[in-house]
Amino acid sequence: MPISMPPAPNKDDLIATWNFLQAGVEKIMTNLKDGVDMATYMGIYTAVHNFCTSQKAVTSSQGGIIGGSAHRGAHLLGEDLYQNLKAYLKSHLDELYERSKGHVDEALLSYYIREWDRYTTAAKYTNHLFRYLNRHWVRREIDEGKKDIFDVYILHLVQWKDVFFEKVHKSVMDAVLKMVEKQRNGETIEQSQIKSIVDSFVSLGLDETDSTKSTLDVYRWHFEKPFLDATKEYYQNESKQFVAENSVVEYMKKAETRLDEEKARVGLYLHQDIMQGLMKTCLLVLVTDHTALMRDEFQALLDNDRQDDLARMYRLLSRIVDGLEPLRTKFEAHVRKSGLAAVEKVAVEGDSMEPKTYVDALLEVHTQYSKLVENAFAGESEFVRSLDNACKEFVNRNKVCKTGSTRSPELLAKYTDVLLKKGAKSAEEADLEASLIDVMTVFKYIEDKDVFQKFYSRMLAKRLVHSSSASEDAETSMIGKLKEACGFEYTNKLQRMFQDIQISTDLNAQYKDFQAKVLSPEELKAAVDPSYHILGTGFWPLSPPNTNFIPPQEIVSTYTRFQSFYFDKHSGRKLTWLWQLSKGEIKVNYVKNTKIPFTFLVSTYQMAILLLFNDSDTIAYEAIQEATALSAEHLDPSLSVFVKAKVLIPSPETGKPEPGTTYSLNYNFKNKKVKVNLNITVKSEAKQEVEDTHKTIEEDRKLLIQSAIVRIMKSRKRMKHVMLIQETINQIKSRFTPKVPDIKKCIDQLIEKEYLERLEDNDELGYLA
Repeated sequence: MPISMPPAPNKDDLIATWNFLQAGVEKIMTNLKDGVDMATYMGIYTAVHNFCTSQKAVTSSQGGIIGGSAHRGAHLLGEDLYQNLKAYLKSHLDELYERSKGHVDEALLSYYIREWDRYTTAAKYTNHLFRYLNRHWVRREIDEGKKDIFDVYILHLVQWKDVFFEKVHKSVMDAVLKMVEKQRNGETIEQSQIKSIVDSFVSLGLDETDSTKSTLDVYRWHFEKPFLDATKEYYQNESKQFVAENSVVEYMKKAETRLDEEKARVGLYLHQDIMQGLMKTCLLVLVTDHTALMRDEFQALLDNDRQDDLARMYRLLSRIVDGLEPLRTKFEAHVRKSGLAAVEKVAVEGDSMEPKTYVDALLEVHTQYSKLVENAFAGESEFVRSLDNACKEFVNRNKVCKTGSTRSPELLAKYTDVLLKKGAKSAEEADLEASLIDVMTVFKYIEDKDVFQKFYSRMLAKRLVHSSSASEDAETSMIGKLKEACGFEYTNKLQRMFQDIQISTDLNAQYKDFQAKVLSPEELKAAVDPSYHILGTGFWPLSPPNTNFIPPQEIVSTYTRFQSFYFDKHSGRKLTWLWQLSKGEIKVNYVKNTKIPFTFLVSTYQMAILLLFNDSDTIAYEAIQEATALSAEHLDPSLSVFVKAKVLIPSPETGKPEPGTTYSLNYNFKNKKVKVNLNITVKSEAKQEVEDTHKTIEEDRKLLIQSAIVRIMKSRKRMKHVMLIQETINQIKSRFTPKVPDIKKCIDQLIEKEYLERLEDNDELGYLA
């Protein structure tokens, strides 16, 4: 019902003035929806102004005298007006409280919100009407350091907090928590009500030392704390019951859903300040309290490759302190066990282990678990480290390569050789590059990288010398990858080998021009068509022949002519012919019943043997040996290949070459191919080559250890024995892991050579310049 305003009072009449102002404030506080006409609005504003600026001393209702000077009177009148307004607000809020007793739960929330909205809206109007009081009296009081004095709007909030809020906040919060619990139980609620309550609690956070500032103290104490306490209790009860009735996997799904819901709840109607505390509370109850349960399930999920569930467990446990560490340990052990099992499944006794089968087994395990780390564990660096540790273990120590063995790098190098040779199945460039990336994946885990380097360089040398590389780009790519992984020094000799081949190509072109000048057309037509590789002794892992050899007369003139040509260009150099690596083609004209003559691809040793049959169809073993000067270990494998291919027929058939056997040409030789490759490595030769490579590795290691020790001592001058050993290991471990006894032997050898000396206490070594 509209409230009528009394007529504007005399500015000097305190009681009449306040009655006039109170009627206006009452209308605004209780009936603002009907609006305030301009005349009334201006009347109130003017009355406040006039009242505060009255210069006459007036009599108070108690008959006393107020004021003296104009300034003092205005001061006292302002204070009287402020106190009257404060008393009115208290009375108004007392009435609101009495009416609130008739409401509970959601009805109480509706009442609180409705009255809060009405009250704060009215406060803004009243604040404007009392602007003169704020600008002068209130400002002076605050500037003079008076406490409990606020501008009119803040006064409204302070009164609400002190008179009304303190009495109802617990009931209001109980109603809020009941609504939230309903929502958590799946019921639909009026979310805007809770948001309004939150906004109200936040607005009541006033800094009593500075009314222009606000705090979140009221909200945190009266809303956030009980909300978090109720949340903790709710989820303790729910999770306890859910775990008792469901599997761990189902519980994780439930926990993840609840965490997402609570995070969304903040955005819907809670204050952002609660986020950290809410998440901490939920994680404590939903995750930390059930950590042991989830960790116990981890192994079963790994065994069954349940990647989605593993990812869910990772997401949950990654959000708590040290939640993942036990999982990383279990994961590492699991991968190592899987790797060992995979190798044991394909392992073959002795030296017949197929390199591709072995490397594929290693890669299969690595690929499986690297995908798991990426998909389930978000590629987290600590899980990657666990994967790397496990792979390093099963790559270097498994059934194929016993502890301390160099078998893994040897097999990896052989696998790489198969990939890079002509005739490899994966002829596509893209497939080959992908395979080389796989090689580097395994290479990363190899401890004895010097072993790989030695085998790889020997195999690369053969590919280059025999022109059997599948792709020059692939060879370059592989060396680039090794250089990136191990540095320039690791691949320096490999790159120099490529340079020698390029220089040799140019040299052969020059030699052809030279031959064209010095030979007649008839001589040139009858001459052998040669190709030479000039290989630097210090860069190629090749040794001179370890047998005497008399080259066949048919090629003597060719290679002596090349020697003359080469020495004319490079005086003072020495050429050592590597006959064991040389090869050629021989056209076969003796075979009957063939339209096209066969061409035999042979080694130079084989060539020398076959050319003897130009003079005789049958030759004795001893005659062949005398004519070629080859030792039995080189002659016998070549004869065995000829017999197996049925190029030669032995008599008697003893099963192996030996003195007393004669060999005859097989005029009825047959083969599906016109070009027949007889230049085949015999197993015994391959085995000997592997043994020689390992001997070279051991020698190189001794030199590497000794050079590291000298380098360290040269810079330190003197050093404890134990410290020197540790520093030596640190410097060399990127190439291989040296054994302590080997380092001690090298130290003793260096003392004998007088590079080092033992000092007085015998526990310290000194460097001898």
